[in-house]
Order: sequence, then C-alpha cells, then structure tokens
Amino acid sequence: MAPLLALGLAACLAGCSPVTALNVLARAGDHTVTAGVAYGPGPRQQLDVYRPAGPAPSDGWPMVVFFYGGSWNSGARADYAFVGQALASRGIVALVADYRLYPQVRYPGFLQDCAAALAWALERSRALGADPRRVHVMGHSAGAYNAAMLAMDARWLAATGHAPAELAGFIGLAGPYDFLPSGNPDVQPVFFHPAVPPGAQPVEWAGPATPRSFLGAARSDALVDPQRNTVALATRLQAAGVPVMLRLYDGVNHVTLAGALARPLRWLAPVLDDVASFVQAPATAPQASAMQATAAAGGPARAQVQP
Repeated sequence: MAPLLALGLAACLAGCSPVTALNVLARAGDHTVTAGVAYGPGPRQQLDVYRPAGPAPSDGWPMVVFFYGGSWNSGARADYAFVGQALASRGIVALVADYRLYPQVRYPGFLQDCAAALAWALERSRALGADPRRVHVMGHSAGAYNAAMLAMDARWLAATGHAPAELAGFIGLAGPYDFLPSGNPDVQPVFFHPAVPPGAQPVEWAGPATPRSFLGAARSDALVDPQRNTVALATRLQAAGVPVMLRLYDGVNHVTLAGALARPLRWLAPVLDDVASFVQAPATAPQASAMQATAAAGGPARAQVQP
C-alpha cells in the first residue's frame, strides 16, 4: 500500500494537481491556517499562513516562507498545504506563497513577486508570532531556485527595502542552481533562450554573504542533476565560509523528496526532521557574517552528507 501511495503522490505532484489525500491526512489540531492573504495587488500575489496551535513562545516561533516548483509554468499554493501543515506541526510558522508564472511573466517577474512575499513576511513576523531573527526562505525545484536567488542575489530584496542578511537561513530542495542553457522547452522561454540574461543562475551569486544553508536532494534525481546543482552549490558555499548542511536522500526522487514532508510519506526519507532541525537552531543576530556564524558553531563550516 505504501509504494502505491508514493506512486500516486508522484503523479499528483508531477502534474501540479491538488494532493488532496496528503492535505486531508494532515493532523488538523496542530496548526491554524489563514488563507488568501494578499502581499501584492494581483490574484497570484497571495499566500497562506500556517501557525502552530497554541500561544507563541515569548521570543516567537521560527518562520519559513516556502515557494513551490513547476518549471515557472504551473503550481498553486493550495496544492502544497501539506508543506505548511508539516512545518507548523514542528513549531514553525509557515507561509506558502503563490507567484506569477509564465506566460504572464518571464524572468525576473516571478523573483520580484517572491521578494515581495518574503518582504511581507519579514515586516509582519512579530505580528504572526514569529521571531524576526529566525526567518528562513525555502523552496522545492523551481521554487528552490527562487529561494536561492533571494538569499544570494541582493538585488531582489533590495528593491523591497530588505537584504539577504536579514534571513536566518536558506533551504533548497532539489533546486536547479546551475542549469542554463536548458533544453527543457517549458523552461526556455521563461529565460529568453538562447539570450539568457547574465546573472540568472544562483551559482553565479554564491558567496560569503549567503545565509547559512540547507541543501537537500534525491541522490538519484533524474530531472535536476544533484551533483551539478545541489552538491556543487554546497561546495562553492562551503569554500566561501558559509555554514552548509547537505543531505542526499535515498529512496526518493525529484518529486517524492517534497512529498516526504507529508505525514503519510515521511517513512520515505527524514526530510522534515532534517529541515525542522535546521530551522529550529538557536537564533543569531541577523547581520552576523557567515564567518561569525561559523565561529559560533565551533569551527570551520563543513558540508554534512547523509551516508
């Protein structure tokens, strides 16, 4: 039964259809949700807020702003309710945001939306019961690209009056960080193939100012090469002195890596445990440099790889 459920999830996520079973099976009593909150004027500039049940701790919960994938062509925040539910069940305020897609926008329009959503979260963290020192940006697949660009390329948050230094961390799952030019016909027009704009890949922006990072991927990802993307980015960030936690998971693929966050599929891989552990780490000053954060952790940053 479990393999059949995993297969069904893969089909749902690959088609960006509502993963109804996963959302229904999430425990209702461990979170509250406020849906359809506007962070901008457009119909796709909305987000859902998942808060842990009960009163917030005196210093606030940590917060994660999550962006889903779909090749910048498809996706809807309602399909990823299981992500918000999973994080809230671990004592994390989670925001799952929509953003404009192709053909309504091309690069960098979706990054501008994501930056606006993240700025909204930074400015309202205390009102949501979150600790402003522990705001993280997270994404899966194309959403991990979006999150990485916000965390590494300061242009996008600067346009909202914010900066990557305000973030407590970046979390990328199966992200395409070094993938252009792409042979994918869905992706090509998004990035103006073959005239790809300079500076459009996260790997170009990896440096010491990047927040501490969690990079996870399926060891056998047939869609986004984990060595060229996840491992290579982790190596580059580590060389720049950024604290990096790298996890390569067996038993999952590009799609079920995200599905493993959902209650019925957590047996596939400990993705939720690892992400929650990263997010729940003690808060540090938002403006601390990567080297300061590394020293506080007790030594040079080292990429940690799951056997």
